[in-house]
Amino acid sequence: MTPSAGTGTGSGTGVDIDEDTDALTIGRRIRQLRTARGMTLEDLATAVERAPSQLSMIETGKREPKLTLLQSIARALGTGIDALLEGEPLDERSAVEIALERAMKGQTFQSLGIDPFRIAKSVPTDALKALLALHGEIDRLRDERAATPEEARRANVELRHLMRRQDNHFADLETKASEILSAVGHPGGPLTQRTASEIAAYLGFTLHYAPDLPQSTRSVADLANGRLYLSSSVPARGDARTAVLQALSSRMLGHSEPRSYAEFLRQRVETNYLTGALLIPEAHVVPALKDAKERRAISIEDLRDAYSVSYETAAHRFTNLATQHLDIPVHFLKVHESGTITKAYENDDVNFPTDRLGAIEGQMCCRRWTSRVVFDEDDRFNPYYQYTDTGGGTFWCTARVEASSEGLHSVSVGVRFDDTRWFVGRDTQNRGTSKHSVEVCCRRAPSELEERWREHSWPNVRTPRTLLATLPTGSFPGVDTTDVYEFLDAHAPR
Repeated sequence: MTPSAGTGTGSGTGVDIDEDTDALTIGRRIRQLRTARGMTLEDLATAVERAPSQLSMIETGKREPKLTLLQSIARALGTGIDALLEGEPLDERSAVEIALERAMKGQTFQSLGIDPFRIAKSVPTDALKALLALHGEIDRLRDERAATPEEARRANVELRHLMRRQDNHFADLETKASEILSAVGHPGGPLTQRTASEIAAYLGFTLHYAPDLPQSTRSVADLANGRLYLSSSVPARGDARTAVLQALSSRMLGHSEPRSYAEFLRQRVETNYLTGALLIPEAHVVPALKDAKERRAISIEDLRDAYSVSYETAAHRFTNLATQHLDIPVHFLKVHESGTITKAYENDDVNFPTDRLGAIEGQMCCRRWTSRVVFDEDDRFNPYYQYTDTGGGTFWCTARVEASSEGLHSVSVGVRFDDTRWFVGRDTQNRGTSKHSVEVCCRRAPSELEERWREHSWPNVRTPRTLLATLPTGSFPGVDTTDVYEFLDAHAPR
């Protein structure tokens, strides 16, 4: 989050103003007050002993006024300086002019080769609104084109590189979680459902469960009325705390509407990270993990059970803390039952399959890797452990299978052979060999089988639907905004 600018004199050359009180806004307020008092530009110029042309530059936002001149203008208009900096909302015409002038300074006009032009008084307000609407539509179409599968993969790769550089540990998010928990008086340890409700109240929200929540959303926040809507049909194995915290995390982090798919993805990662940091507080869990390492008894299952979270949440949270606090590099995989990798992270030099852009997500996981082998295990109560020999060394993984709306997924966490000594399950006899960098390992059938069946088979492909579709359009991909607005309109307090 960026600090807001003040209203001091700065270097003395002009008034330091923030984004909401910029030179354009001040200039329009001066013009609005001047015309309301029946003063001409020449009248005001005479009163402050300046040239009319100089005041014209200020009113059009082309020159930032010094504080002393701003004070003189305020006195001449019979008001205080606050009225110019933080006065009443501008009239419609002034607001539209400011919006268009800002748009003319932006990337869209520049990319079209349109130079900024003076907005004459004779131009109808409706014409200015039409220009703004066209500008907005062009921006929307640009965002639509940007949200391609290739763009998504690039964004995923860049984000994973950032996570790897930081060992998947974001200190600012850990600090934010600690501040929130301290503000509501959380004593430490697992987060209760009551504390989640107290966090909502602290942020100014009341919780409301609705049976008609839009299908494309997990929750909807009414920022105007401080109401957070969640689905009243929470699945039996769902976690009510997670739904509330994920919905509130964007408010805690001050997220604004994402301007690109990369920003949307980054916000979602931050939201999930902060939710995990609230459910499993760093200050409380790190000593327990260090003790488990000392006892050579690290277990993702123990982490899951101690904090009453899902296995996936516990696995994610372990990757946040393992390298930073335990000096253990790790890898993480979430794999669909079809064999497709849907989430991945690694900083232990494991060699996952990638496409030409370096994206792991969307690739087929080696069928000999722990994440695929676990689907064949009948025992779903106990975790599955396996050592896997690769061209880059031997890796150990622990994995579980969990159900989701898209079918079954496996979630696995693993480490290099040398770090296995810290974990429960290191004595497993399960072993495999993966050479997924070699095509014949699992992406191509043995030659005898291929020769027998290639010309005599035609499979009907079962692929997660998300891999076949282009990314949905809009700032929040996949959300039907009409449904959301109609829902809020129907539920807002009258």
